[in-house]
Amino acid sequence: MPGRRFALAAAAAVVALLARAPSGASAASPLVVKATLEGEINAATSTYIAQAVQRAESEHAQALLVVMNTPGGLSTSMDDMVTSLLNSRVPVVVYVAPVGARADSAGLFVAQSADVVAMAPGTNLGSAHPITASGGNIGGELEQKVVNDAVARIRNLASIHGRNADWCEKAVRESVNVGVDQAVSLHVADLKANDVPSLLSAIDGRELPRTHGGPVSLQVSGARVEDDPMPVPLQLLQLLINPNVAYLLLLLAIFGLIAEVTTPGAILPGTVGVISAILALVAFTSLPVNIAGVLLILFAFALFVIDLKAPTHGVLTVGGVASLVLGSAFLINTGAVGEGINLWLIAGAGLASAGFFGFVLSKAVEARSRPAYDLTVASQPPNDKEGVR
Repeated sequence: MPGRRFALAAAAAVVALLARAPSGASAASPLVVKATLEGEINAATSTYIAQAVQRAESEHAQALLVVMNTPGGLSTSMDDMVTSLLNSRVPVVVYVAPVGARADSAGLFVAQSADVVAMAPGTNLGSAHPITASGGNIGGELEQKVVNDAVARIRNLASIHGRNADWCEKAVRESVNVGVDQAVSLHVADLKANDVPSLLSAIDGRELPRTHGGPVSLQVSGARVEDDPMPVPLQLLQLLINPNVAYLLLLLAIFGLIAEVTTPGAILPGTVGVISAILALVAFTSLPVNIAGVLLILFAFALFVIDLKAPTHGVLTVGGVASLVLGSAFLINTGAVGEGINLWLIAGAGLASAGFFGFVLSKAVEARSRPAYDLTVASQPPNDKEGVR
């Protein structure tokens, strides 16, 4: 009986191992991990790409495929992403796709950090001249300093991978931009591919010089392409750290808390304000915030509240609106290749604040102009002597 039990246990173990073992086709086929970089480059997307690199390395993938469509984004996040891709021990392939996609501004730096750059039909890349957070020219010696730094960086990235460093420099200095066919002919991109299977087939067997060790030969024809989607927490963070969303959360938090203070016991405004304040704090910790902008916005709402209590007839409200607009314009400093808060949103916030506090102020002035009610007279009992005998 003990021998029979041992035989059954051994058979069960063998069956379990066979069930968990990959099929012959899966075990023989190479693995390519695919990450999708869609939208602006920010703290969430840079963390996502870093995690994709780690997964590709841990699973010994033949390559990491980054499908990219971006207008650019934060320079700090771009630097983090470039560092992750340059130090990847797995070859990196950037594919600008789908049709109509682009790799502009910070996206050009990310593309040039890859071992292979491929582009789908109808795509383009370039336009990497540094700009301010509001989209204008930097100007002066600061612009020259930022441009020179960006030129040195893009030339290094292109030269490391044997691409056209001179054109990449023009993309930074002159904001030139090219489509896929011209990009390939200029050797800014390595090839044109209609889809992922044709891309993998075209680069199969290609020798790639690597900073980690010697050259690597890509073996990716017929590879298993496994998607590595952005985790839900990072998707939520990406939504929050949009400068416009973060700004709206900040305004909602301040309006909600002021409404709770001015109308104690309302509960709902305070609850909404606290939740919005926490979300805004999460968002701003991932954005380059200008402290002067924060102080101007807080000063604006302090003026609004004081104007409700003091008989200034709206003078402080006007000053508060001006302080709010200026603070909003300076609030987010997204760097040379980033974008700040939408100017129309700032104008709308100024008008909404002026309308809201103007309405509340008019009610407060009206209440202060009413005659006081004598509570001592109202509290005296009626003189009903005729009814007393």
